Formats: sequence, C-alpha cells, structure tokens
Amino acid sequence: MSEILTPRLVLRHWQEDDLVPMSEINADPAVMQWTGDGSVLDLEQTADEMERWEEEWDEEGFGLFAVELLGSGELIGFTGLSVPYFLPEVMPAVAAEWRLGRQFWGQGYGSEAAQAVLEWALQDRGLDRVIGICRAGDASSENVMRKLGMAQERETVHPVYGFPLNVHGIDLTEYAG
Repeated sequence: MSEILTPRLVLRHWQEDDLVPMSEINADPAVMQWTGDGSVLDLEQTADEMERWEEEWDEEGFGLFAVELLGSGELIGFTGLSVPYFLPEVMPAVAAEWRLGRQFWGQGYGSEAAQAVLEWALQDRGLDRVIGICRAGDASSENVMRKLGMAQERETVHPVYGFPLNVHGIDLTEYAG
C-alpha cells in the first residue's frame, strides 16, 4: 500500500522533504494546543516524531500518512492509525489521528482524510473497530469524529498530563462510509 487518493488529497508515506513543512505545522501553538501537553515541537523533535511514525508502520502494519493536496503536492499535515499505548484503559485499541496546518482548517480536509483512513482500516487492514481520542474542549476534533460516525464512549483523564479526555468509537462492521 503506497497511497490513498481522495477527491482532493493524497495520503502517502513520509518523504525526507516532508520534515520542514511538518515542523512548521508542529511549531504553531494553535495547532499544538490540543496535542500532548500543548507544547510546540522544533525541527529535531519533528524528525524524531516522524521516525516513530515510520517505525509504527513496520511494527503494526499501519501508521500515520503524510497528507498532501492533490493539485499542488503541498504537505498539509497527517492522518492515520496508531495504537494509543499512553491510555492503557482503552487497550487493545487502534485510534484514528489527524493534525493539519492551521491554514487548512475549516475546509473539510480533516474529515476527508480521516474518512479515507476509516475505509482503509476496514477494507485493507481488516479492523473491526477504531477509536478517536481528544482533549475535552477540542470542538474541531470532536466535530470530525461525529462526521465519521463515532460516538462518545467515555470520559477519562490523561495519565501523564491530568487533563480530561473524551474517547469516541465506531464499529467498522456497521460503518457506512
């Protein structure tokens, strides 16, 4: 599996020249406010993050895709699947994730990319369930989860940072796409 095409996007594996644009996305406080402890990431931290993403592909058979605009080839962020090891209470689980540059918010790209990932999870990976985890108050991510057909399943607390989290889920055997 090398890439997924949607009407406006290409979901693909990471390339070396993705580092700088992804680090610019990760350096934006507005983008990162709902991620981890809310800290921005520099170039070196982004490189480490991208290396971990590639390792997850090798270990799990899935991971996070680079997301680019179909017309221009511009990197706009990522979407994909990961194992949420940081939250043992939901395990075993596979979570859908996404992060887009601020200039790409509000245009439906997150929902379009995540929808393609859910279809890929069901059809290509054979998964029967996917969850979404977001920080309480992250209305944009919760909106994407609702568009995907995910329902809130539980409220919990981040085990490291102590802030509230909402966990949503969808049974892919009932997923309508």
